[in-house]
Amino acid sequence: MASSPLGRPTRGTTGTNRLRRSDRWIAASRAFRRAADPLVVDLGFGASGVTAFELAARLQKVRSDTEVIGLEIDPVRVATARAQLSEVGAGRTPFPQSLRVSFARGGFEVPLPGDRRPAVIRAMNVLRQYDETDVTEAWRAMASRLAPDGLLVEGTCDEIGRIAAWVDVTPDARPARFTMSLRLTALERPSIVAERLPKALIHRNVPGERINALLTDFDREWERSAALTTFGPTQRFIAAVSGLREQGWPVLAGRTRWRLGELTVPWSSVAPETDCK
Repeated sequence: MASSPLGRPTRGTTGTNRLRRSDRWIAASRAFRRAADPLVVDLGFGASGVTAFELAARLQKVRSDTEVIGLEIDPVRVATARAQLSEVGAGRTPFPQSLRVSFARGGFEVPLPGDRRPAVIRAMNVLRQYDETDVTEAWRAMASRLAPDGLLVEGTCDEIGRIAAWVDVTPDARPARFTMSLRLTALERPSIVAERLPKALIHRNVPGERINALLTDFDREWERSAALTTFGPTQRFIAAVSGLREQGWPVLAGRTRWRLGELTVPWSSVAPETDCK
């Protein structure tokens, strides 16, 4: 283990079920499903180990050989999570006693026993306390620890997990895809995600930037699809995403993901202008 982990201690608390949207994304990812070693790292798990327990429980439904390692810089948080893990092992929690979860001290260097390479690193709500100029180096440090076909999922969500957005980063530290995931019930407009964009984009939601154009067009299509509200918010969302595709936006995936309130596009379609010059 590194004596001086890379990064700063995470500041936020940890909410039960907060990261369900990114968990669902990871469970469906090729990087996880096809991994020779389905090891997943919950980087910056926060004040409680619950997000790691939830992640392991969800992923083990897909692959029973899943293992999750939670990493935090703050040794007190690591100790707290290990105490919680003892409760899980004793059968005194709702989580299966068979969960393969462990906790250790670490940061962006992602220190793992035996120099193992994780299939996926989840780093949610970690970079929001950093400057935008720090993002590329953080991506590079984390991505360098991935398995050859691994995936870094880095992003942000609100406190109760109804609004989330993340970037898929490849082992060569290149951002590949941007995804936003919204709870559709009572959704006012898709651009509500603006307040929870990943650090690489949150300051770019201004005229002239690609992310602003996407959110503006998405809101417009959402309004155009208002008549479908009678059939439920899911049908309205699907229609709005279809409208974006008809406009020429390179929307990925299909209705199965759209029904979940997800929109995914290639990173190049939302990348900051300065990244494309």
